[in-house]
Amino acid sequence: MSTDLVTDSSPTDPPNAPQLGGPQIGDAFDAANEAKKQDLRSMKVKATALLLAATAIFVACRLLDAQGVWGYVEAGAEAAMVGGLADWFAVTALFRHPLGLPIPHTAIIPTRKDQIGESLGEFVQTNFLDDENIAGRLDGYNVSARVAGWVLADDNSTTIAKQLGSVIGAVAQVASDDDLSQMIANMVTDQIRDVEAAPLAGRVLEMAIEVGTHDHLFDSALVAVENFLQDNREMLRDRLRNESPWWIPESIDDRIFLKIYDSVYRFLGEINQNPDHDFRSELERRSRDLAARLQNDPELAIKGEEIKAEILSHPEVRRWAQGLWLALKDAIITAADDPSSDLSLRLNDAVIRGADRVLADPELQERLNRWVTTAVRHMTERLSGQVATLISSTVERWDAQDTAERIEVQVGRDLQFIRINGTLVGGLAGVVIHGLGQLIG
Repeated sequence: MSTDLVTDSSPTDPPNAPQLGGPQIGDAFDAANEAKKQDLRSMKVKATALLLAATAIFVACRLLDAQGVWGYVEAGAEAAMVGGLADWFAVTALFRHPLGLPIPHTAIIPTRKDQIGESLGEFVQTNFLDDENIAGRLDGYNVSARVAGWVLADDNSTTIAKQLGSVIGAVAQVASDDDLSQMIANMVTDQIRDVEAAPLAGRVLEMAIEVGTHDHLFDSALVAVENFLQDNREMLRDRLRNESPWWIPESIDDRIFLKIYDSVYRFLGEINQNPDHDFRSELERRSRDLAARLQNDPELAIKGEEIKAEILSHPEVRRWAQGLWLALKDAIITAADDPSSDLSLRLNDAVIRGADRVLADPELQERLNRWVTTAVRHMTERLSGQVATLISSTVERWDAQDTAERIEVQVGRDLQFIRINGTLVGGLAGVVIHGLGQLIG
């Protein structure tokens, strides 16, 4: 019996074997499947040993001219040998030429690799990527409710929020600073240009008066003026002395300054201490009048636009607007990596609220399910052909012999049972046929 029955289909790659016919499946694949290779070799030895045992029994019976019961043994051994050889030929023919002979319709996988790849692609496209098939599976599945339930289970919402934060942080890191800085600066300035300055200022002033904020601002202004007078008393005195005519004595200048200074300081103190001071009432009246004019006076509107345009055209304002992105980018990256940041907490809260809403709203579930089904149909219709082409083109690039050997590693062990079963079933069939022959004869 030729040792080819054991060794010819052993999927071992010779060292430094040349890589033929395109990219190989990879050395890592071989290392990971070494155990399967050893198991395959073991099964081949067992199947061949059983065939050799049947052959040895047949030869012994024939040499001893077996009669009677031993005739049944001889017939069974002969049939087992034939069945084992036939199944060995069939299994081997899938992967290579048996005994190296170029028998037609053998080495099926290496010679028909490309056609097998095409058939596999068509099979996947027809049976797995058919839009009607996938849509039928989705109908009644309520994908949206199941996904929402999964989101709310355990800590899945936290995991999703973390992944979303990572995506946001990654996008912020790889984004072009120059382009985004310019874009945000344009967005900010365009938004400001679209808002009329005078009416907005009038509304803000009007709201401040209504809620009493103007009183706090006025009190702060009074305190600031008082502090200014105290801190700059000597400077103001020198200014009056310099502006006073030369012929007025200095003592009179001092008395005039003190009189004016004390009067102003005392007047500010009275206003500051008296919430109902007439000056406050007059100021509020004028402020209301100014708020109304800002909102309705065309001249003030034009003036406000001129001031706004002048401010926006200032280089410092432009630099400030462009710097917004860099500050925002640092904040986003930092927040995305911090599970306790406001960004992460808000993302988590948004995910939970979204899932709760889906579970509580059957109509929303139905809309989402229809959208998912439509999207899957669209993707399947567009991509199924590409997937089939990808499968067939990938198989086409593989080396034929390498492909056959690696497929054999995956399924060859089970195929060896065909050889074993063929030997055993053949032997049993031989005994039955011999017995029938004895009955007929």
